[in-house]
Amino acid sequence: MVATVHLHAGKEKSLRRLHPWVFSGAIARVKGQPNAGETVSIHSAEGDWLGYAAWSPQSQIRARVWSFNQGETINAEFFNKRIAGAKALRDGLQINSNAYRVVAAEADELPGVTIDKYDNWLVCQLLSTGAEYWRDAIVAALRANFPQCNIYERSDVDVRRKEGLEPLVQVLYSADGELPPTTLWIEENGLQLGVDIQSGHKTGYYLDQRDSRAAIQKYVQGKRVLNAFSYTGGFGLYAAAAGAEEVVNLDVSAPALAQATINHERNDLPVANLVNRQEDVFEALRSFHQSGQKFDVIVLDPPKFVDSKANLTRACRGYKDINRLACMILKPGGTLFTFSCSGLLSGDLFQKVVADAALDAKRPLHIIEHLFQGADHPVRTNFPESLYLKGLVLRG
Repeated sequence: MVATVHLHAGKEKSLRRLHPWVFSGAIARVKGQPNAGETVSIHSAEGDWLGYAAWSPQSQIRARVWSFNQGETINAEFFNKRIAGAKALRDGLQINSNAYRVVAAEADELPGVTIDKYDNWLVCQLLSTGAEYWRDAIVAALRANFPQCNIYERSDVDVRRKEGLEPLVQVLYSADGELPPTTLWIEENGLQLGVDIQSGHKTGYYLDQRDSRAAIQKYVQGKRVLNAFSYTGGFGLYAAAAGAEEVVNLDVSAPALAQATINHERNDLPVANLVNRQEDVFEALRSFHQSGQKFDVIVLDPPKFVDSKANLTRACRGYKDINRLACMILKPGGTLFTFSCSGLLSGDLFQKVVADAALDAKRPLHIIEHLFQGADHPVRTNFPESLYLKGLVLRG
C-alpha cells in the first residue's frame, strides 16, 4: 500500500505547475509510514492526486516527484523508459564529443540522478533517497541502454548527507572487473583531454562548459590569456589550439595543472607558450594588479560559491571581488569571460554583480555574448533551477 502525503491548503500550486519538489513545511500529514526512498502519493488539502514521489524523511525537500501521471507505475520499467528517453534526447543533439551528460536529474524527470558518459564509462551520482532506493533498477536500465559501457559511481557529494546517506565511490559494473583508468582520454571538438573519473572534480570533468570552451577560440589568436580556476586547463587548451601567444593557467591544484601540461603535449601544442601557476586565484589576481601585469583575455570559471540562500550575499561579494580584480588587469579592448555555476544566483543578479565590479574598477564593459550550459544539460521549463550555469563575455 502506497503511503499518502497530504499538503496544507494552498501548498499544491507549484506541483500543479509540475515543479517536482515538496518541502517539509508544505506537508500537513502523512498516512502510512513510508521508508526512505519509497514511493508516496501526493495529495492536495482537498484530496486531489498530484503526483508519485520518492520520500526523503531527513531532507528539507521531503518528497521529489517521479511522475505527474497517475496511470504510471514507479518500477524498473519506469526507470528504463526515463533513461531511454534521456538517451534519445542526446542522440538528437549535435554533440561533437564522446563525453556528455546522459541524465540531468530533474531536467530529465529523474530527481537525484546525474549520469555522465566518458567514452565507454558511465559515471553516476545517486544523490537522493529515491535514487538510492532504485539503484539496481537504474543500473539495469543503464546496462540495457548502453550495453557497451562500464558503470562507475561517484556519489561522493555532501548533499547525500542531507538525505541521510553516506558518500559512495565504487564500480557498479565493469566488463573486465577493473577500475576505470587513472586517466581516461576523451575527444571534444577535435581536442583530446585527460579525465580522472575516479577522483576528479564532479564526475571527472566540467562537461557543461564544452560550448563555452569552444566559444573562446574566436577571441584569442595572438593574445595573452589568463585561465583562472583552470582545473586541468580546458579553456587554456582551446585557446592554445586557436593560436594564443601565451596561456597562463591558474589553480590551487598541482595535479590538475600537471594534467594541463599533459593535455597540451597530447594535442601537439607547444608547452613553451604555457605557464602553470599554483596559487590562490584571489591572491594571484591581486599580485598581477600590484605588479602591473595585464592580459588580453581572462577567463573566470570559479567553483560554486553559493550552496544555500543564507550565504548568497557573501557569495556575491566573492563574485564581485574576482571580477573587479579581473577588470583591473584586463588590457584596454580585452575580453573577459566570467561564469557562475551557482544555481541560487540568478542570471540577472550575476550580471548586476559583474556590472558593479566593472564600475568599481572604473572599467565599464560591453556584454557581447551570453553563455550557458551545453544542450546535453537541458533546462526543463517546469524546473527553472535546471538553468544553473551563466556566462558573460565582456569587452572594453
